[in-house]
Amino acid sequence: MRFSVDAWDPSYGTSVAGDDLADSSARVEVNLEVRAAAWRPMAVPSARARSVTAPSAVLFVDGVRRVEARAWIHDLAPDGGQATAAAPAICASYACGVVCCCGQGAHLLGAHVRRGLFTAASHAVDLATGGGRYRVRTAKDGPDGPTLALQQELLELEVRIAAKARGAHELVQTIDDDDRPFADVLAGEFGEGFGGRPGQHTADRSAGQADDLLVVDGPLRGRTRLPRTLGFVKTHHTQYLPAAQHAVVGALGRAERTPIFLLNNRRDASWDRFTWYLRLPSRPGAPWAGVARVECRADLPLDEAVALADLSQAVLPRFASQEFKDGRAPQNLYPIAGLERALRRRLGDAQLLYRSLRRAAAG
Repeated sequence: MRFSVDAWDPSYGTSVAGDDLADSSARVEVNLEVRAAAWRPMAVPSARARSVTAPSAVLFVDGVRRVEARAWIHDLAPDGGQATAAAPAICASYACGVVCCCGQGAHLLGAHVRRGLFTAASHAVDLATGGGRYRVRTAKDGPDGPTLALQQELLELEVRIAAKARGAHELVQTIDDDDRPFADVLAGEFGEGFGGRPGQHTADRSAGQADDLLVVDGPLRGRTRLPRTLGFVKTHHTQYLPAAQHAVVGALGRAERTPIFLLNNRRDASWDRFTWYLRLPSRPGAPWAGVARVECRADLPLDEAVALADLSQAVLPRFASQEFKDGRAPQNLYPIAGLERALRRRLGDAQLLYRSLRRAAAG
């Protein structure tokens, strides 16, 4: 019997769900870069006589979150009366940042910390504590409403800081809810109420250097309007490809990728993606060891998507982590791992924040 040990720390699970990958409901088009019958591992661009120009800078964006307390917002009651119902809420800290890898080395471009009170209660107000102000963020009704609202708020903050970082090669840090540094990018992405000139598109202002590359940790959803951007997906829970093409993933060699395929969501075109699988440098193991899924926006011309796929082969493998340094190697890229550590340090002490919330609740 032959077997292999997964490189990931068991506390993180595994990078692949195993043989029980869920079937995707998306329509998949594999006859793009090559015909379906001709699918095979794609060697590095230089081995295929394709020229790839390294970007002047590679920007990595990621976010972290932490729920400090779960709370209940009591319904309004007559003076002196006792509330008979309450709405669920969470008090959470979250942060996003950008790491730039360029000729100056790897350095932090942005680190932004927020604290929020997420609830569907319409009468909720900002919560001032000794540990900071938790600003009210409206959530939908239901037990999962506050958590989903936190996820959406974190995603929107990532878009803001990514756009801002591409416009200025300097460190910008904010805490609490100071959105002034983002005034010139908020309008185009989230509506005119955020400032900036009406109707101006975020992508126009966030172009940055013409040859930089932005890598977001996770799928691209909600971030497809950022130019020259790749989504980097570390874990696999869904089988997208037909059996014959799925088998190609397990045959990938170091820095090889699959041909590009298109994911088409029948109900929501905003979820459409060009995507491909890429094997990062790793020691031999299970068939999918070291495999990540990379994606880009689906409205690009096919040749531009192929160029980004080739670029991912040339750029991403050199950032792959090693087992003795990271519990999710090689998929947890070094810049992302370092960024997460830097952001978590900035969230503050969880126990102190929890005690400040308890004191505020006591009056």
